[in-house]
Amino acid sequence: MSFKKVGSTVLSYFSSLPYLFGYIGRIFESSVIFFHRDKSAHKVLVMQLLFTFIEALPIVAILSISLGSALYIIGRSFLVSIGQGNLIYGLLAIFIVRELGPLLVAFVVTARSATAIATELGGMVTSHQIESFVACGIDPIDYLVVPRFIGVTLSVFFLNLYFSLCGLVSPVIISWFINPAASYGYMTNLLKAIPVFMIVVSLIKSLVFGMLISITATYYGFNVERASTEIPIAGIQAVTKSFFEIIIADVFIIVFSSL
Repeated sequence: MSFKKVGSTVLSYFSSLPYLFGYIGRIFESSVIFFHRDKSAHKVLVMQLLFTFIEALPIVAILSISLGSALYIIGRSFLVSIGQGNLIYGLLAIFIVRELGPLLVAFVVTARSATAIATELGGMVTSHQIESFVACGIDPIDYLVVPRFIGVTLSVFFLNLYFSLCGLVSPVIISWFINPAASYGYMTNLLKAIPVFMIVVSLIKSLVFGMLISITATYYGFNVERASTEIPIAGIQAVTKSFFEIIIADVFIIVFSSL
């Protein structure tokens, strides 16, 4: 019985792959010409940016300042004790710019926006609003999915830059109050420790993570059928699947960037 259940689950997963690939292709196709379409969908994009990017700035700032400052103070004291104080700049670059920035920002956006998008679209399905869009000749992907896809992707991209900026600048401000002598030459040494390739990898991560979050959230939102009890399930699935996809994508990008 258990083998039959596992087999049916695997078959249902692979049977949905053509639809998923077609859905992703349709999103990318519509995104290319999004800004040349009717401006009514631009309001959805603005609202998505407001919720995902602007309203997330405080929590991202708290995370980046706390982690950057703690890493600098604790890491520098340890490295100085073994005579390797200059290694702190490379350590900050690796953790803040390449690893923690894209990953933590993606987790924050997933927790806030993936749930909201999936439940909102699921509610629109159960209340027959999607059918109303189709009846009026409006493509739900053009009007509902693509603005959220672009908005979430851009939000993760810019939040990653914001996280890196706060996480790298805050340690020198805090250390200036604790030990002013240690803050001299901080920015110069830090810039030397951040290669361009590391910045490119960080930006690629943020773009990939943003795409995964938005596609997953909208996909599970539209997968709600008729019962309103499916809406919270769609929200949970969107979050859990997004977390899993982000971690897998992060591993792949790290491996390929290290080749």
